[in-house]
Amino acid sequence: MGSPVTHWSVQTSKPVQYEIRVCENVFDPDNPTVLEDAAGTAGPRRFVVTDRVVDSLYGERIRAYFEHNGVEHQVLVLDDGEEHKSVEAVLRVSEALDAFGVDRRREPVVAVGGGVLMDIVGFAASLYRRSTPFIRIPTTLIGLVDAGVGAKTGVNHNGHKNRLGTYFPADRTLLDRTFLTTLDGRHISNGLAEILKIALIKDARLFDLLEQHGADLLENKLQSPAAGIGPTPADVPVDQRLASRGLHLDPATEVVERAIHGMLEELQPNLWEKVLERVVDYGHTFSPTIEMHALPALLHGEAVSVDMALTTVMAERRGLVSAYQRDRILGVMNLLGLPVWHPLCTPEVLQPALCDTVRHRDGKQRLPLPVGIGSAVFVNDVTESELASAARELALLTTGAAR
Repeated sequence: MGSPVTHWSVQTSKPVQYEIRVCENVFDPDNPTVLEDAAGTAGPRRFVVTDRVVDSLYGERIRAYFEHNGVEHQVLVLDDGEEHKSVEAVLRVSEALDAFGVDRRREPVVAVGGGVLMDIVGFAASLYRRSTPFIRIPTTLIGLVDAGVGAKTGVNHNGHKNRLGTYFPADRTLLDRTFLTTLDGRHISNGLAEILKIALIKDARLFDLLEQHGADLLENKLQSPAAGIGPTPADVPVDQRLASRGLHLDPATEVVERAIHGMLEELQPNLWEKVLERVVDYGHTFSPTIEMHALPALLHGEAVSVDMALTTVMAERRGLVSAYQRDRILGVMNLLGLPVWHPLCTPEVLQPALCDTVRHRDGKQRLPLPVGIGSAVFVNDVTESELASAARELALLTTGAAR
């Protein structure tokens, strides 16, 4: 007899493809987009998850849409807000899917809401029967340009931001800017923080647009007379695409298109984060800890803005950003209605936040810092004293007094 086999090596690959599509008035009764992939002749069914705020604004319209199209459906309404982004919410979605008897392959779950809601539903879909397709319909700006275009899901756990999660992209994300008309100014600002992130680390033109048109973008809630932003393939630069179409987009449309394209350009080649030097982590080194400590006082984008202000000051102190550029950046944050400082910017909060980030980034800081406006570099040598000095300087710049 030969020796027994004691080792096997298994290798496979799975292609990943998902679609992000602009679709105005997605719940117009005669718009079939949400139901496009309904299969068979027995009639489609849809399980819809939304939150209390969205349900109060759009619940009747959502239900009327499915009724008009003869679609058997159920709407689950969750509590809204970061403090409800929990395992308990995921389990509630999973139990409701069981009760509805959702078809694992032909009946995608429909998530209608902001980033928190989409993360909860995405996490539940990734777990339910080990993967159930879902569709994202973001109703907030931060959902439209950030949470709705990537592949990550997650919930907060044990006092930490997104401590539990998966990589599980939605089959489709449908972008409808008309939802933004019912947002208040603070939530528009919240989304503009993630747009500013892309501008600072890779798109100087986007920064210029925010600087020149920020007040109008806020006032008009990124609405425009244009038909909508075009398809967003991640392999064609925005400038090239616009030139080929012979178009000059209005500021709101160009801002949204550049933000989404810039995000996808970074995500596509590194969707599973095998490479941990990610420029889209800019503003996300200290903000998770600040946000969780401040709940519910700070929204996600507001915490990101504070993080970006702090690291802009760090970059200026290192000679990566000029004082003039630093002041422009802080000025745009103010213009967009974003905070540039918070009382939690103390060494007692920031240093543990950096240590937690080092664990998250596999033993190195991998901290993105801006280089001028529109570029970035990674550093691994931020010291506790440098961090404390930058926090003091930020307090002096923004409040006029050292903290």
